[in-house]
Amino acid sequence: MALRKGPLRSVQMITDSLQSQVDVLLKEVKQPDKREKLYERCVQLKKSLDETLVTLRKLKKTNELSLISNYDQRKLAEERRLTGMSELVGELVRRLDKERAKQKDADKRTKSQSTGVMQGKKGSEKDDEEEDDEEDEENEEYDEEEGEESETQNTMKLFITISDYVAQEESDLAFKKGEILRILDQRFDGWWLGENAQGRKGLVPKTYLQMLKQQSKGSIHVDPNKLESSVAGDEEDDDEDDEDDENGYESESDDDEDDDSHSVKEVSEARNERTQLHRIAVKKVVAEISATEVLKTTGNIPEGFRASTLAQLLEDGTEFHMSSYLQPKLTKSKLSFEDIQWDKAHGGLRPRKSFISLQFTLWSARMIPLLGSAVQVLSRQIRFCLFDGQRVLSNIHTVRATWQVKNPKSWTFSPRVTGILPSMLDGDCFVRSNSQSPRIGILFELGITYFRSSTGHQGELSCGWAFLELFTANGDAVPHRTYELVLNGGTPYEKGLEVDPTVSKRASLFGQLMATRKQPKLLIKLKSPTKKMRDILDLLPQTLVGPSCCIHLLAFYRQLLADALLKDRVNVQKAELIGNPVLATFPEVLEQTDILDALRSAWSEKEVTLSRPEKRDTTFLKSLFIQVYHDSAYPLLRSTTLPTNRWADDEIESSRWKAIADFLQESQKRDGSLYSLLSPEHAYQVFDASEISYDFLGLGRNTVVAD
Repeated sequence: MALRKGPLRSVQMITDSLQSQVDVLLKEVKQPDKREKLYERCVQLKKSLDETLVTLRKLKKTNELSLISNYDQRKLAEERRLTGMSELVGELVRRLDKERAKQKDADKRTKSQSTGVMQGKKGSEKDDEEEDDEEDEENEEYDEEEGEESETQNTMKLFITISDYVAQEESDLAFKKGEILRILDQRFDGWWLGENAQGRKGLVPKTYLQMLKQQSKGSIHVDPNKLESSVAGDEEDDDEDDEDDENGYESESDDDEDDDSHSVKEVSEARNERTQLHRIAVKKVVAEISATEVLKTTGNIPEGFRASTLAQLLEDGTEFHMSSYLQPKLTKSKLSFEDIQWDKAHGGLRPRKSFISLQFTLWSARMIPLLGSAVQVLSRQIRFCLFDGQRVLSNIHTVRATWQVKNPKSWTFSPRVTGILPSMLDGDCFVRSNSQSPRIGILFELGITYFRSSTGHQGELSCGWAFLELFTANGDAVPHRTYELVLNGGTPYEKGLEVDPTVSKRASLFGQLMATRKQPKLLIKLKSPTKKMRDILDLLPQTLVGPSCCIHLLAFYRQLLADALLKDRVNVQKAELIGNPVLATFPEVLEQTDILDALRSAWSEKEVTLSRPEKRDTTFLKSLFIQVYHDSAYPLLRSTTLPTNRWADDEIESSRWKAIADFLQESQKRDGSLYSLLSPEHAYQVFDASEISYDFLGLGRNTVVAD
């Protein structure tokens, strides 16, 4: 006996049948002799698609005859397929109807022109000359109007970007905020084909674009006030643009339709429309969209997963890197430093207290949903920063998570290992901020770096985020204890979304209770820093987050900055380059955590050999730190035997760790790095003056931008 098909399966079969009809229609629409007979078929097919879409939306999981895994994802995939086909057929209906109307108008004009020619033959030669003169004037007016309209249409295809965008696929076009893009094709799925000023072409999201406005002939006006508009507002503008200029095709004014003198122009426009119509016909119904949407459609990731927001901010320049926040902050006039001041009493960097100064420990993350079999997980990590609900207020720090094969849904931090724990795995972190915002808190975003073998694409997904406010509604600081934070789906700017909505969709009360326990959560513990730790934190910038294990190294760097900028400079009014390898290259060390760990390991071994008086001598410690830096971090930065660092590549990370360990061992045996620097067995990059030149004016942060 054959098995009965459920409602969803029946709709899928109907959709497959409609898909085959659309494919046949797309083949026939390319044949001009058959296009006139396709209008009624398109109308009927559009009606069938809309009816099937309504039926699909009414389906419920409880109506199925058997349990279907990923029911919501399958239903959503069919809905997107039907919606795409409906929009495509609807566009064909509009184009075919417009073409039929133009054909009728052309036939009428041809008939009227033939009648006018017969009447013109009966006139005199003088009348013919007058008509020729009038016709020449009309042609000149037509040329001017056509030129103006052509210029307007070209301007309509120019858009300005309202935000930065990082390419997710090879076919995407990355851009910065404020770039001018020419839109070559406005697709139905919201991903338009654009071209930048350098001639590069690719797909761009239409919600990141705003149409340019034309002030006068030859000039383009950009409204800067609208560049900060919300995405929703831009979507409304784009929808209006689509109505005015349907999907990038050349529009036609009412005056042209009423003016018989523009018949030649209308024929040309009709030819262009037919060419564009042919291009639409050969496109697939389901166009290529972003990698995240593809993974959702195929059921490889839950509905609440998104492209990582914090990872994109890190990839876009160095604004949110620790190396940027560690640089001296300049005043508005850029004539002095705001956060680096000299303490005459103690002869060193003056400590600066901050409004927020605390530490926390990342314990674990539980019930994190798994990815599908088509996606390979390369790394699991958590990124955090200070956040007020609207803006990122600090640098972004990343901590790598560990997990067990038997329980991949549970992530742990700060694993117990022998020796020095790599800073990338250290879950003990600090937070400093001088912001007075009542909504300030710590934003945590759990991420997964993945690889799709079918496409070769590597990216990072956000699999949930949590926000811990540091102050209550009354303005009191939250207590220092362990917090269990429920992870939210979507981006930090989306509210009320779940990571995996299918978990909470339970019918019974017991199912609802079980769903609460299965919600993804993050466990952290807030704590106050010790007196010794607080003294070191006060030497750091007033806004900074990072690992607790590297605080003493960051403090040394700030003390060396104070010496070079305030004590050793002969003339504080000059902004010449400072010859100091430590100041010049330490920001690079922060970008390569394994070299930073090598510096931390070398310093720990040296610190053990110090006596108590030496540990209390600040001047001696700074000179010793410079020596350790030259013997460990500086040569590693310029070594050609060290593979180029690459995120989430286990093979490269292992080879780098081995090379670093061998170098440190040899440096310890040879009592320094001078032997390796002069030995022909070791190769280094060609020397560049930038290695020892510190430009504090170029690296310094303006006080307005910093906070």
